[in-house]
Amino acid sequence: MFQGTGSDVGKSLVVAGLCRLFANRGETVRPFKPQNMSNNAAVTDDGGEIGRAQALQALAARQPLTVHMNPVLLKPQTDIGSQVVVQGKVRGNVKARDYHTMKPELLAAVRDSFAQVRDGADLVLVEGAGSPAEVNLRAGDIANMGFALDAQVPVVLVADIGRGGVIASLVGTWDLLPDDERALIRGYVINKFRGDVSLFDNAISIIKDRTGMDCLGVVPHFPDARLLPAEDAVALDDRSAGAPRKDAIRIAVPRLPRIANFDDLDPLGGEDGVTVSIIEAGTAIPGDADVILLPGSKATLGDLAALRAEGWDIDVLAHHRRGGLIVGLCGGYQMLGRTLADPGGIEGPPAIVEGLGLLAVDTVIGQAKTLRPAAGTDTVHGEAIAGYEMHMGETTGDGLARPWLTLASGTDGALSEDGRVMGAYVHGLFAADGFRRAFLSAIRQGDYAMASYDARVETTLDRLARHLEAHLEMAALDAAFS
Repeated sequence: MFQGTGSDVGKSLVVAGLCRLFANRGETVRPFKPQNMSNNAAVTDDGGEIGRAQALQALAARQPLTVHMNPVLLKPQTDIGSQVVVQGKVRGNVKARDYHTMKPELLAAVRDSFAQVRDGADLVLVEGAGSPAEVNLRAGDIANMGFALDAQVPVVLVADIGRGGVIASLVGTWDLLPDDERALIRGYVINKFRGDVSLFDNAISIIKDRTGMDCLGVVPHFPDARLLPAEDAVALDDRSAGAPRKDAIRIAVPRLPRIANFDDLDPLGGEDGVTVSIIEAGTAIPGDADVILLPGSKATLGDLAALRAEGWDIDVLAHHRRGGLIVGLCGGYQMLGRTLADPGGIEGPPAIVEGLGLLAVDTVIGQAKTLRPAAGTDTVHGEAIAGYEMHMGETTGDGLARPWLTLASGTDGALSEDGRVMGAYVHGLFAADGFRRAFLSAIRQGDYAMASYDARVETTLDRLARHLEAHLEMAALDAAFS
């Protein structure tokens, strides 16, 4: 089990890289994360949803996605509350304080899922959440040491040296853990190192003297991590675009407070001739953008209110008047409609609000959640697309007579009469190379989709595996696993 000394220390990618490393050795390796908190999720082969990081790890391990790889998924909807997904299905919405009383009830599901993932595997790589040093939340823990003790799995700590204070984070974590939890720790990994690794030698001795822990590797920064789908919105902090090429297609994406499934942007951002700009709060959407893309949302009504509070609705409508292209995906699609209603109070107090009015559709949020793979063609270019649907809400209206996508299950989405506004529920469609090329070429001619997006992810995972193998003490890790 890999536990972090804090959030976003890189443990998700360490697990993904090791999944690929051991899979390349011919072993049956599977990922597992007892509890995850993320609005970036993926639809599984068995009809549920798990965190995006576990989907990437399963891809790295060359294993089919199953809900059991991430039995408890928390999807934040407000600052104090989340939707709780258990073994792939929505259990309900709870506030943070109430969730802590709920955790002991979830241990049975975690145990069951772990048993299923472990069955037939040579190796299971478990990822913790946050930090085991959050001892104020230790009661009923199922994410870190609570799980490790219950399952009796060895633990490796992962620390991010780029944050500063890495010695204090490791020594402090050790100091806060009781003896039975310390006994599970086999060592630690220093992640995201930049510069001369030998300068850390003295620090290794200091940590050894203070804790007795062994260093299992100092891993240099892996810049190609940006080419892989990220786990949560923290990654957007590092995605501010630099100065775009003069001829680049400029895609502006408002950073909504509950942005979800933003890995939809990855295939676009990976194109040399495209600049994807994340527009932060307090910043206007640039008037020279070619495309405004409204992303998915975990709280569509709340994010629509935030969009208006920022004045971004004015920017979107002005962009449309200037002849610009507007794309809405899932929650963003719902916002582009005439009305958005939540009569049952799924996302908050019951309400009905006006949308941006750019598509002739109306959406009602309901209890039922649609989770399914999707494949078909787009109606504009006739190109194949594939992805998945993950949404709560039914959309109706005249605009559906002009669908954006034709799927095996029917049609999806809508196009405006002028063809400059389009929205759909399907996530992942820009990963289809032919569709991405046609979509971008219609905006500005260029050499787009010259490389397969899926192939790029695969080769990056192989490079990550080799990177970890070169810098980790693999013999010591192998011993820890046995």
